[in-house]
Amino acid sequence: MTKADIVTNIVEETGLERVEALKAVEAFMTTIKSSLSQGQNVYLRGFGSFVVKERAEKTGRNISKNTAIIIPAHNIPSFKPAKTFVEEVKTKVKVG
Repeated sequence: MTKADIVTNIVEETGLERVEALKAVEAFMTTIKSSLSQGQNVYLRGFGSFVVKERAEKTGRNISKNTAIIIPAHNIPSFKPAKTFVEEVKTKVKVG
């Protein structure tokens, strides 16, 4: 599913104009991104949590030059689905 598909579903379910639905989706994504970039986690009850995780410093390898490089500690965005969300996916999705 793409962002355009999400906008289409919102238009069909709410009756909003396509432009308004697109603005709402864009505003939602912008809010999530700006909150995470400021170090604030976002919790959506029944859906999941967008959180900032810290990655520790580690040693990596440059295989083309066969040298060790230090990868500094850094933060990454992460999503953790809610338990109800996980259960719904487990029971409804049929693979194969």
